[in-house]
Amino acid sequence: MSEKKFVPLSVLDLAPIPQGSSPREAFRASLSLAQLAEKLGYHRYWLAEHHNMTGIASAATSVLIGYLAAGTKTLHLGSGGVMLPNHAPLVIAEQFGTLESLYPGRIDLGLGRAPGSDQRTMMALRRHLSAGQVDSFPDDVAELVRWFDTPTSEHLPVQPVPGLGLKIPVWLLGSSLYSAQLAARMGLPFAFASHFAPEMLSQALHLYRKQFQPSARLDKPYAMVCVNVIAADSERDARFLFTSMQQQFINLRRGKPGPLPAPVENMDTVWSPSEQYGVQQALSMSIVGNSEKVRQDLSVLIRETQADEIMVNGQIFDQQARQHSFTLAMQAASA
Repeated sequence: MSEKKFVPLSVLDLAPIPQGSSPREAFRASLSLAQLAEKLGYHRYWLAEHHNMTGIASAATSVLIGYLAAGTKTLHLGSGGVMLPNHAPLVIAEQFGTLESLYPGRIDLGLGRAPGSDQRTMMALRRHLSAGQVDSFPDDVAELVRWFDTPTSEHLPVQPVPGLGLKIPVWLLGSSLYSAQLAARMGLPFAFASHFAPEMLSQALHLYRKQFQPSARLDKPYAMVCVNVIAADSERDARFLFTSMQQQFINLRRGKPGPLPAPVENMDTVWSPSEQYGVQQALSMSIVGNSEKVRQDLSVLIRETQADEIMVNGQIFDQQARQHSFTLAMQAASA
């Protein structure tokens, strides 16, 4: 019998704001979850940048990373990701250079090409990009990598202080083929957002591995797959908790994003047949059930994707149930 492949498990946190809660409480919940993740043996803990969404508190990603890093000791913290079109690369280099200087060896910079918001919010972020300028993303990524890999002894006309020469790990994130191909060309690790856009997962992983070119940073492909995991003591309880995330997706598609809803007993009272189909498609990469089901489904996922790492997302209304879910997921992955 072949030996079971060890695959690190990591956490994606959107700092959800449940109905009746506040960003302050969401931050405290994230710190508590990060501390638990560290204790349980999760490898890294990433926060995702979103804007103008009243149910997600992780807009100022680098600030929140610093808060969680101060409250943990060994956990790798990072962005999953920073939406680079919203920012000047120099600002991001300085922010993450500051984090790396404060918490050396613990900071990741995951970069996304999507805005993480709507057009009006993009304008409010003061990044007035035309369609042609969006293609500056590869150059912006290359610039960040160059700063982080340039020795501090070299003089550059513009340099991030701190940031220059700090070798901060840079990841490319994506839900399509674009970032997979760019990560392969640049020799960078790649993370696929199958927790909300699973359609191109297999094709993206195939292209990334086939086209990968070794770099000074990475000698062979390293792919991470992000999935939703909602675990509970029974499958019925897990399905009940999962309805919060399902409702959140419906509200987003209705153009009414808001706080994370409380779970409901019957989703048929909430969605129409077409909404049900759309949400189930978007969330098809979701593992929902008890420990044994989670263990089986994670094993299948690892076997089918040959992922080097799995990242777990879990939007759960009740904090105690949320922590229990991440505990069960790690136990299942380790079994």
